[in-house]
Amino acid sequence: MVDLSVRVGSLTLKNPVMPASGCFSHEFSKVFSLDRLGALVTKSVSPKLRKGNAIPRVSEVAHGMLNSIGIPSKGIPHYVEEVVPLFRDVSSPLVASISADTVEEFAAAAEAISVDGVAAIEANISCPNLEANGHAFAMMPDTTQAVISAIRRRTRLPVWAKLTPNIGDIKPIARAAQAAGAEAIVVANTILGMSINVNSFRPTLGNVMGGLSGAAIKPIALRLVFQCAEVVDIPIIGCGGISSGEDVVEFMLAGAAAVQVGTASFVQADAMIRILEQLQAFCEARGVEQVARFTGKVNVEHEPIEW
Repeated sequence: MVDLSVRVGSLTLKNPVMPASGCFSHEFSKVFSLDRLGALVTKSVSPKLRKGNAIPRVSEVAHGMLNSIGIPSKGIPHYVEEVVPLFRDVSSPLVASISADTVEEFAAAAEAISVDGVAAIEANISCPNLEANGHAFAMMPDTTQAVISAIRRRTRLPVWAKLTPNIGDIKPIARAAQAAGAEAIVVANTILGMSINVNSFRPTLGNVMGGLSGAAIKPIALRLVFQCAEVVDIPIIGCGGISSGEDVVEFMLAGAAAVQVGTASFVQADAMIRILEQLQAFCEARGVEQVARFTGKVNVEHEPIEW
């Protein structure tokens, strides 16, 4: 029997597979048992009410999709009162993703969402920082450190920092998140892109540009995980184009302790369960008893591997 359990900071997960924020809701319980997942990451919620971006909000592209949802939110009181109770009977830990416009709003959101039933907070610092001319918090080490430090002071829960790939060098950002007290980093959010309808000459998204996700970005996300693993000691949660058990193994070999699945769940509602079963079959076929042993074992020196 393969031991699929992994450690992400202070949390022990029954397996390394969880949904990416924005790609999961309680309705998935109609398709499979949520207890089978390593953790449950819900859609980002903000302290302010948000309507979201103009439609169309999603556009299919080759090997992936573009989205410009705009993080619509009913606010944190609604999340605490209506969403958290939906998962009280699920054994998998609930991770609340938060988004905000300023450092203080992030800190206040973290404090307000630190309630019974929430096991960890994922800080979506890929969103625009109104105090830095709209640049994402995670585009600069100083703003990354400022927001994670502020969150850390206002909550007892583990904090995961979700980083952006839309930068030149992710290493200083990863180091800043660790120095500020992040217990893990999520690598990474979507890559900024766009597409145009050649019949109407109009962008396919109402907001013109949006986040590219899916198989098209997997090599980039994998490279970002590898680079972060070179400079941080905290766990890395890989995210970007994962759609098979072998994809999970790749991300773990690059340095990830766990992974998040997003676009694949839009294609197949039970994709995470299929991925989990493929991961187990992969381990069984190779006599690997503990999936956690994959983490960081990429063979860059071309040496013989023994399990």
